[in-house]
Amino acid sequence: MGKKLVIGLTAAGAAAAGAFAFMIAPARRDDKKTAPFYGRNYAHRGLHKMDKSVPENSIPAFDAAARIGYGVELDVHLSADGEVVVFHDDNLQRICGVDARVDSLTWAELSQLRLCGTPNRIPLLSEVLAVIDNRCPIIVELKRSRRNAELCRKTYELLSAYNGRYCIESFDPRIVFWFRRRAPEVLRGQLSARMSELSKSCGKAQAFCLSRLLTNFIARPHFIAYQVGRKPLAVKLCELMGAMRVAWTSLEWKTEEKADAVIFQYYRPRVKYK
Repeated sequence: MGKKLVIGLTAAGAAAAGAFAFMIAPARRDDKKTAPFYGRNYAHRGLHKMDKSVPENSIPAFDAAARIGYGVELDVHLSADGEVVVFHDDNLQRICGVDARVDSLTWAELSQLRLCGTPNRIPLLSEVLAVIDNRCPIIVELKRSRRNAELCRKTYELLSAYNGRYCIESFDPRIVFWFRRRAPEVLRGQLSARMSELSKSCGKAQAFCLSRLLTNFIARPHFIAYQVGRKPLAVKLCELMGAMRVAWTSLEWKTEEKADAVIFQYYRPRVKYK
């Protein structure tokens, strides 16, 4: 009886381990896809300045990064009339001083606003792509919204017409899944962070699942872009299974030691380190 119980428990444990591995597994490793993005530093929202004289997600910030050769990370939303705009926050207050959601204003209205009190305005993704002009690889973060499918489709249309290197990432696994199903040729990444960070914007159960990559069975990302610092066991196992390791947002050189690519701000690292 005791031996049968041990066998049963062992089998149950193996099944549970298998199920866990299935849930967190990344896409099959593809060195050809990751090569253009591997071993690089990416300017977080462009090469912006702490004093805001060059604002984040602005044309000058992207141009400065591309001139040096850094990769660029940027964020996209939809305007009320369906234009793909480059902006980080859901709300315009912090950067533009207007208490309104990005998706509540038309492109004409958004274009009248200024970034951090400078002459710079919110750019369209098409304008940013034209400025970068394949001088460096781009990581495009799609922000979750009630119009995920429209944002995915329109972003992909713009990127498909761009003659340059790009990949996509999102905190929302449904967005990553969209690219898995409809644009499998695109390198895709799952953004994540520790539970304490994620719980600021979602419920505890959702934060737990996202922080442990338990939605990977939906998205099957090629890379994991994880918050700098300690990682849960699930994230480490996913990386061991072949996921490219992307770190955000780094404030110091040593982040390069344990990452395949680094998203940085407020210092000047090497362009490439591997």
